[in-house]
Amino acid sequence: MNGSTTKRLVLIANRHIQHLNTFQPLSRSLITTPTHHNPKMTTGVFRYLDPTSLPPNEKPWSKVDVDYSSFTRTSVRKPVTDIRSIPDASKEFTTDTSGFSVHHAPSSLPAEAFEDQNIIRSTYYSEVSDLLRKFLPDGDKISHVEIFDHTIRKRDPTAARQPVQQVHVDQTPSAAVARVKRHIEPASRAEKLIKTGRWQLINVWRPISHPAIDFPLAVIDWRSTDTKTKSDLMKVDLLYPIANRLSGDNDDRGKEVRPSEESLPLTEGYEVKGETYGIAPNEGHKFYYCKGMTPAEVMFIKCFDAWSQGQELAPELAGGLQGGKEGIAGLTPHTAFEDPDTPAGTRGRESIEVRCLVFYGEDESE
Repeated sequence: MNGSTTKRLVLIANRHIQHLNTFQPLSRSLITTPTHHNPKMTTGVFRYLDPTSLPPNEKPWSKVDVDYSSFTRTSVRKPVTDIRSIPDASKEFTTDTSGFSVHHAPSSLPAEAFEDQNIIRSTYYSEVSDLLRKFLPDGDKISHVEIFDHTIRKRDPTAARQPVQQVHVDQTPSAAVARVKRHIEPASRAEKLIKTGRWQLINVWRPISHPAIDFPLAVIDWRSTDTKTKSDLMKVDLLYPIANRLSGDNDDRGKEVRPSEESLPLTEGYEVKGETYGIAPNEGHKFYYCKGMTPAEVMFIKCFDAWSQGQELAPELAGGLQGGKEGIAGLTPHTAFEDPDTPAGTRGRESIEVRCLVFYGEDESE
């Protein structure tokens, strides 16, 4: 870290003493128990992948730098339950049971620090790693956290990345394996981490600057998905711009530039560097959100778990376990949505999501 960055961090830290006082105090567990037992609900129109729009013998694709896909989306109106209104919600919703969890976890950084990619990587990444160790069900057994990507989203026409209104999962199992092989060195260590213990891919999501009232994040309880046949999961290629790679820079983090409107349907200048799940409609899906989620709170969103129920990876790619463990959630479909109860004039949503590989099987003494 150079001298100018260090000075800036000190300045930000001093300013943050006042910044922390701008948020209403929250309980240690973010989800407080209400005095009633009728969960509060709103409605949302959710955009799913339309399976009928998929051309035969052609894999669908979606672009990472803009909300554009080769398939059409079908809109379905569904009820959405406010997690805050559910008694004992912190026990009911965990990354192991529902696939997601929410926690009171203020950052040491004020909003303006999230405009600086160097500060995000040098300071916020460490905070995220600590949060995973603190709040994941087996966090005390984590041997290594590898953060490989982050995205800042703003509902602003000029922003490179907008909130995504499509129900999806960030990575498929094969994409998660590819991420390990890409980001863990040497290759022998990556292979050992995959083979010798449980490993996960977790997205850590946080509002920036102000509560996420505008276009909040909704998640689907894994238990309400088709956990047996997985008929609601559709594999979609994720396209990345090749500009960074051609310039010798293979690091995708925080470098998005919004493409022109006329280039949206084109794949020229892009390459496949990932695979996501587009989600098809399912009447059983149960949606949840955390109303008015603040920058002092985080949501863990599970994208992959090598030990999840029905895991189809070979044992040598899933910590040595065949078929996973009964009842362990595998993923969390999620999306931004428009809450009809949002007051007029509400500030556009700003958020950061950090994607993390979490390992439990490495002996760090070796």
